[in-house]
Formats: sequence, C-alpha cells, structure tokens
Amino acid sequence: MRIDLDQNATTRLDPRAAAAMRAALDELHGNPSSLHEEGRRARDAIETARREVAALIGAAPSEIVFTSGGTEANVLGIVGAARAAGRRARVVASPLEHPSVRGALDALAADGFTIEKIGVDEAGRIAPRDVEAALAGGAALACFARAQNELGTLYDVDQFAGSARRAGALLHCDAVQAVGKVPVDVKALGVDLLALSAHKIHGPKGIGALWIRSGTPFAPPLGGHQERGLRPGTENLLGIVGFGVAARLAREEASRSWAAQAALRDRLERAALEIPGARRHGDADRRVPNTTSIAFRGVLGDVLVAALDLEGVAASTGSACTSGTVEPSAVLLALGLPRDRAAEAIRLSLGRDTTEADIDRVAALLPRLVERIRASL
Repeated sequence: MRIDLDQNATTRLDPRAAAAMRAALDELHGNPSSLHEEGRRARDAIETARREVAALIGAAPSEIVFTSGGTEANVLGIVGAARAAGRRARVVASPLEHPSVRGALDALAADGFTIEKIGVDEAGRIAPRDVEAALAGGAALACFARAQNELGTLYDVDQFAGSARRAGALLHCDAVQAVGKVPVDVKALGVDLLALSAHKIHGPKGIGALWIRSGTPFAPPLGGHQERGLRPGTENLLGIVGFGVAARLAREEASRSWAAQAALRDRLERAALEIPGARRHGDADRRVPNTTSIAFRGVLGDVLVAALDLEGVAASTGSACTSGTVEPSAVLLALGLPRDRAAEAIRLSLGRDTTEADIDRVAALLPRLVERIRASL
C-alpha cells in the first residue's frame, strides 16, 4: 500500500462526492442555461452546490463564482479586481504567493501595473506593519495567501485586510491551501475576494470557486453570460456537484482530523530532525496542521523524492519544472536560502487518511535513504 504525503498537491476523491457525480452523470443531462425541465434540474443541482460552497466559507451563495480550479480563481480575482481599478494602478503582494498568483501579477505588470513585493523574514513571516506601510503609499489591490502552499505558514490576512481597507485597497486572498485545514470565514477575514479549490478538500479536479464580496468593483477579463457574466463557458456540472458534496463534508467533518494530523506531522518532524544535517523551513508555530518543509544537508530534494517514490511514498519538492530543468523553490529563495540549500527541500503534506503506521514507516525510511544518497555522492 502506497503512502500519500503529497496531499497539498491533491487529495483522494471522497467516495460520497464520486457517488453524487455518478448520479449526476446518469440523471442530469440538461444544459443549466436552458429553461426546460432538464435545464432546470441541472441548474438546481448547481445552485445546491453553490450554497454548500458558500456555507463552507461563511459567504452568500450569490457571491460564489465557479471556475476551473484554484489557479483560474486566483487569476480571475486578481486581474478582474485590478482592471476595475484602472490601468497603471499599484498592487502590493507577498513574494511567497502561489505560481498562479505570481503569473497573474506578471500579466498585470506587462499591462502597466506597478507590483510591489513585501519583504519576508527567514521563516517566511510577513510583518503586518510592513503591509501597512506598503499600502499607505497608495494601492488598488493587495494579494496575500491565508496559508503558504510549500511551508504551510499561516498569515494574518485579517490584519492585512484592515490595512487595505484603511488605504482604500481591495484584498484578494488565495485560500486554496487553507480551506479544509483551518477555519476560513470571509467575514472574519475581512477580505474582498477569495479563491478555493475542490480537489484540495477531497472533491474532483477541474473545479474551483472565486468568492467576490457583494459590491466589489470587478471587471471580468473575458465575456460570456454564465456565472452572472463573470466567467464564460457552460458550467462543469459534474465537477460542481462533486465540489458541493466535498464542501459539505469539509464543513461537517474536516475539523475532526486537524489535531490528529498535527500530531502525526510533529511526530514525523521529530524523527526527521534527528537525522544529522536536517532542518525545517517556515514558521513552526503558526501553520496548517498537515504540512512540513524539511531538508537534509547535501541531499538534493528531487533525489530524495525519487528514492521515497521507489519505496512507495509520494512526496514533493515544491520545485517547478521550467524548460525541463528543475529549479530551486522560489519560495525558499525568497526566504534568503542560497540555491544549493533551497534545492535540498522536500514538502511532506498529510491528509485525513494518514495513519500512525504511515508516519512510522516514513520515519524509519528517511535515515536510511538520506545515508544512502549521501554515500553515493
């Protein structure tokens, strides 16, 4: 039996979500934009799911826009909010954002927007006073994740949102890695836009959502009449149905596993950090319960991930492949790590199905694999 410690990448589809999708495949063949009975039944299924997704984050259903996933939700939210402010506006963001956010910011920069990145410390923390100072200089939009996808670090988005309001700016929050792992309530956070994704909470791939606070200025980048004219394309009915079930289950059940995941993660970390030359990245005190970023001196992360894979364990490096070349994590480089140290990182992310036996097996494997890789150099 393989062990999945790459659950920040994706989670297993919950059987209850899969069953709802199979039923929809058999029973709901109408176009949800059609007025006849078949269309109305499809539309009813979409709106039921919309209510469940909204309830998961404390939102109104009318504020939920379904997208193809977290990436599109981030791009749609950032570009739509920034363009509503007008070209050449200033945008403030963290340098630790997900590649989808960084890509959206790069697109805005090419379109004449000014992008300012906030500094972070060696643990990836962002000081609220630095956000306050950056926004006080005048900005239309701020972009901050609730949880960093590689480190698991949690951020004071509610404080950042307060600074944004005082400065007259909107705040877009990437909550893809936070929803289902910590409480996420849009009213408590005080943000204006928030992205989430189904396959991070045991829903299907290919479906996500953007929450847009009612009344928020927004200029949709593309045309189309679906999703209140904010996102074009016939709705992914099966994905939306599965997302709705996963959202309900996350709201009703996810919190039961948070403490257990944190305990297992800490158990794994303790064992890993006993290995000579081991280190941990990020804020050890304020993070989601399932994630750790660790490294072993002299051991390339991609080599260790490959070795774990051969032993039946899925893990990741947090690195991105560009033109066939594995580059060190941009997040770890932003923390000030030199390239060779950043290239040593691996990310281990647990899920609600991770067991003590899984953790004990990986804890026993790591010393042997690290020793073997070092001996081969």
